[in-house]
Amino acid sequence: MTEHLVVIGGDAAGMSAASQARRRRGPDELRITAFERGSFTSYSACGIPYWTGGAVAERDALIARTPEQHRERGIDLRLRTEVREIDPADRRVLSRDLESGDEHWTDYDQLVIATGAEPVRPALPGFDAPGVHGVQTLEEGGALLDTLGREVRTAVVVGGGYIGVEMAEAMLARGLRVTLVHRPAEPMPTLDPELGALVRHGMEKLGIEMVPGAEAREVLLGADGRPHAVRSTAGEHPADLVVLGLGVRPRTGLARAAGLTLGEHGGLRTDERMRVLGADGIWAGGDCVEVLNLVSGGYQHVPLGTHANKQGLVIGTNLGGGRAAFPGVVGTAVTKVCDLEIARTGLNEREAAAAGLSWTAVTIESTARAGYYPDAAWMTVRMLAENGTGRLLGVQIVGGAGAAKRIDAAAVALGAGLTVEQLVFQDLGYAPPFSPVWDPLLVAARKAVDRLGR
Repeated sequence: MTEHLVVIGGDAAGMSAASQARRRRGPDELRITAFERGSFTSYSACGIPYWTGGAVAERDALIARTPEQHRERGIDLRLRTEVREIDPADRRVLSRDLESGDEHWTDYDQLVIATGAEPVRPALPGFDAPGVHGVQTLEEGGALLDTLGREVRTAVVVGGGYIGVEMAEAMLARGLRVTLVHRPAEPMPTLDPELGALVRHGMEKLGIEMVPGAEAREVLLGADGRPHAVRSTAGEHPADLVVLGLGVRPRTGLARAAGLTLGEHGGLRTDERMRVLGADGIWAGGDCVEVLNLVSGGYQHVPLGTHANKQGLVIGTNLGGGRAAFPGVVGTAVTKVCDLEIARTGLNEREAAAAGLSWTAVTIESTARAGYYPDAAWMTVRMLAENGTGRLLGVQIVGGAGAAKRIDAAAVALGAGLTVEQLVFQDLGYAPPFSPVWDPLLVAARKAVDRLGR
């Protein structure tokens, strides 16, 4: 008999799973139906700030594979169709066509949940008004561009994490006067405050008005029902448009209603093969799941396209008759604000404390190239090592050109469980155009070794 695979969600994890399963099993063995509530598939949500900021000229440049291409590969893809209910007992889902309103039950043998994440939108006055934008989907990015097509001169970005920092740069690139309102004392709370301060200083030099330690309370609307200011605990900030950069949360309302296993962060919990715990025939991947942090040993919500695509590959391989596992993450992320590069992997001090670890932290300053080489940009590296064992716990980097991608070497070291002493002697590449003779990562590791007395 032909098995029926149903996929909820048409972006990275869902369509990677469907495509990989199709490569391994033909239509006679496996029928695949995918439901997507939006109008696009397989696109880079991480690229939306660069599209809305003008660095990427066309929306379609962010689309890796179109609905037509998926259908040509034998996947029954249904756009603008929202799944409204999952019935695990009878192995079926209820979908609704958003154009016609028609509802239909579809039986499945195997189900993949890849519903992604949704922007955090405060339940505060004015935050649901036109001109207040999230940037999680291509539709939301298009709506923001429509607002930018009006006569707008000022923007307020609410939230100082990755999305907030990237969108502040995007609005600056569009010629707007930008204010960033963020609750912590420093932006980028995934960094320790010492490095977050470097990010704040860099953004201020660009002309972005930083409002730290403040909470947005209300979007003040004009007579046309659109924003004219944001009121925060620090005062009022002029705003012709507002961008939400408060992060995202797992979109797991369907899963919760179906009684599926969720973690403490609201994401679906799976085993290493991406099977939902306690649910026969149900798999999940992407921004709707929680993942194991290999450094802390705890679970966390890490909404990144890199993980979503890998998890989709794992699911599709298993559904196709192979065997694959997703081992976990070390928490690697990079971004930039104009020429300022920002990177982190592993644990920061707050996360290390939450994991009950004892650590030593060191900070060094260096250059990304040999100091005598032209245009050698500065960089600051902060490193955490576990007391007693010397195990590397985390690395943060802020600096100029050539700084951020060094984080990849640190991520590999974390995944391998290296100590800082072992890291000192790793054979990293050296030539004056690329690195000082002692790479900044190795300098930080040497300092950590000395501080630990090893």
